[in-house]
Amino acid sequence: MATADHHTGHQDRRRGKSVHARVFWPSAAIALAFVVATVASPATMESAVGTVSSWIVAHFGWYYTLIVSLFVVFAIWVGVGHFGDIKLGADDEEPEFGRRSWFAMLFAAGMGIGLVFWGVAEPLNHLAGIPNRASGIAAADEPGAQAALVQTFLHWGLHPWAIYVVVGLAVAYAIHRKKRPVSIRWALEPVLGDRVNGWIGDAIDIAAVVGTLFGVATSLGLGVTQIAAGLDFVGILDDPGNLAKVVLIGAITLIAIFSVVTGVAKGIKWLSNANMGLAGIMLVFVLVTGPTLFILRDFIQSIGLYLQNLVRLSFSTTAFQGAEGEAWQGYWTAFYWGWWISWAPFVGVFIARISRGRTVREFVAGVLLVPTLLSFLWFSVFGGAGLFRQLFGDGGLVGTDASGAATVDTEGALFTLLSDLPGGAVVVFGAIILIVLFFVTSSDSGSLVVDMLASGGDVNPPKWSRVFWASAEGAVAIALVLAGGLSALQGVAIAIALPFSLVMIGMCVAIFRVFSRERRAMVRIQRRLQRQELTEHVTQSLVDEGLVEPEKGAQR
Repeated sequence: MATADHHTGHQDRRRGKSVHARVFWPSAAIALAFVVATVASPATMESAVGTVSSWIVAHFGWYYTLIVSLFVVFAIWVGVGHFGDIKLGADDEEPEFGRRSWFAMLFAAGMGIGLVFWGVAEPLNHLAGIPNRASGIAAADEPGAQAALVQTFLHWGLHPWAIYVVVGLAVAYAIHRKKRPVSIRWALEPVLGDRVNGWIGDAIDIAAVVGTLFGVATSLGLGVTQIAAGLDFVGILDDPGNLAKVVLIGAITLIAIFSVVTGVAKGIKWLSNANMGLAGIMLVFVLVTGPTLFILRDFIQSIGLYLQNLVRLSFSTTAFQGAEGEAWQGYWTAFYWGWWISWAPFVGVFIARISRGRTVREFVAGVLLVPTLLSFLWFSVFGGAGLFRQLFGDGGLVGTDASGAATVDTEGALFTLLSDLPGGAVVVFGAIILIVLFFVTSSDSGSLVVDMLASGGDVNPPKWSRVFWASAEGAVAIALVLAGGLSALQGVAIAIALPFSLVMIGMCVAIFRVFSRERRAMVRIQRRLQRQELTEHVTQSLVDEGLVEPEKGAQR
């Protein structure tokens, strides 16, 4: 089947199509319809997104909590159990990348606009009780600050990376072990069989394309709101509105288009290295110039409290908080689980591509632990510095509105924190550049993955379709900003994850089936070898004792 698809792809390319039409055009139509409807009536779309996301949180919030926690259990079980020795590639194949390079790329996959956007802001929001105190963080005091950081760890720790393990492992096995094209549908071949070539397979890839498109657009929307806030902070833009954000998205999308056209080896690779280097410099800078000892102590302490409270937090649905609990889930945990699931095809395909030759145990350990620890360090440095300033320093990061309710400048909290450090103005400009680089990297790498999925698994899709998907991501991001900003971004992430979560359940079943077959085959081979060795040993013992004659040609 793979050969047939590949042959069809070549025929399409000769005809100038170069895409998998049954996936490409429906996905494009969904994106275009959303953009047109939003531009035509932003208020109507904002209301619709809010209604749908609220309904999902009210009726399926428990499902998101349960399924993502089960993904963590599943990932750990697969990694530490007897499936761990299975190779993602040929049995004698060595890893494509060295461990250091592999870890660096995993770190790059885990770093993005989200960490920069929420690094300072999320712990402060939890401390302030936004949107309410349904989380159980009772007050903006020292215990509340500690609980705020642990709650943040939950959203950025094992759970998102377990989601990526499920998708990445299923895709890696399909493309490296079974030599299938780079496509989500082939990860479900053990469950669906030949039906992956029909409309069911098309629907799976469409869900993956649309989910990735909206997931990346959510990140772009977050990024541009923070860029606008940064330009306002340094005085370049005065109180930027939607028009300024639309112009920013358009300008940065053009840079992303240039990058994605130049390809992985040039534009994407250079930008990835640049933003990782700048992020590392900023991390070290805040650690050294901020409350260093406090950050290091709290880093260790918060990891311990995270592990201590992991089960309780993982299954918390704020059930006894009623409407406030539902509002809190939609603002935080349900939003995050939806966001990560919508990102799963993108990150899963990426980590699958770079993990050829790894064992399942190496894959799970590397994907779960390395990005999680680095994310914890990021939030301990930036979030810890913000909490320290609010509680023990100059304050000013948590305020109140006219009604007396607590407020946090979510988009500008990072710049406020950085401005009070040595060389504040320069560091703020560096932060804006970092966000732009992350914006471009997310857009071009996301466009490449979406294009591969929409082109039937072609690892080198045509440039025109890369330009199309980069433009589509920018257009969807503009639509989300017009449809209500942060609330719309959160609502779409929650909604788009629901259909793809069913695909992920199928992936878990597929992984169990193929790994069980692999394990049974390995056990049969081991037993056959053991019987052969035992037979040879007994035969040789009998020969040595003179009880049987050696076979002709056996002695040399």
